[in-house]
Amino acid sequence: MFEIVRSGGWLMLPIILCSIIAIAIIIERFWTLSPARIAPRNALAEVWGKIKHNQLDVTQLRELRMSSPLGQILAAGLVNAKAGRTVMIESIELAASHVVHDMERYLGTLGTIASISPLLGLLGTVFGMIQVFQETVNVGNGNISVLAGGIAVALITTAAGLCVAIPALFFHRMFLRKVEALVVELERESIKLVDALHSNRTVEVRS
Repeated sequence: MFEIVRSGGWLMLPIILCSIIAIAIIIERFWTLSPARIAPRNALAEVWGKIKHNQLDVTQLRELRMSSPLGQILAAGLVNAKAGRTVMIESIELAASHVVHDMERYLGTLGTIASISPLLGLLGTVFGMIQVFQETVNVGNGNISVLAGGIAVALITTAAGLCVAIPALFFHRMFLRKVEALVVELERESIKLVDALHSNRTVEVRS
C-alpha cells in the first residue's frame, strides 16, 4: 500500500488528507444527526405535561433549551407564547433557522471534498502522463511494457481521488436528505405545541 501511495506522487498527500477529513465528518454527522438527539420522542409530551401542571418556570425552560435542538425550538416558542400565535411562530422559525444551520455544519466541506478529490486525482494523472511522455521522448520508443507501466502508475491518483469522492458524495447526499427529514419532524412537533396553546387542541404524543 505504501508503494502505491508513493508511486502516485505528491498529489496523493492532499487526496489522503481529504479522505481523513471526510471520514471524520461522516462519523461526527452520524453521531450528531441521530433522531434521538435532534428530536427526542418524549420531549413534547414532557413539556405539555409541565404546562398543564404549571411546572414550567425559567429553570425548566433553560433545561429544555439545553436538552436538544427540538427543546431549543420549543423553548423559544414558549418564551413568546403569551405574545400571540404569530409572534410564537416567528420565534420558533428563528430558533429553527439556527438549529438547521447547526445540522448542516460540515456538509459543505464534505460536498467540496466530493468535488475536488477526483480533480486532484486527474491533475496527478496529467502530471504523471507528462512525465511518462517526456521520458519516452528523451529515451526513445523503448519498451512498450515500460510505457504501459508508467501510464498505470500515473492513473493511481485518479483511482485514489475517485475512491475518496464516491463515498463522500454518497454520504453528503444522504446527510442532506436526513436533515430535510429532521426539519420536517421538528416543524411537526413545533406546530403541535402552537396549536395546543392557541387552538385548544391536545398534544398528540408520538408512539
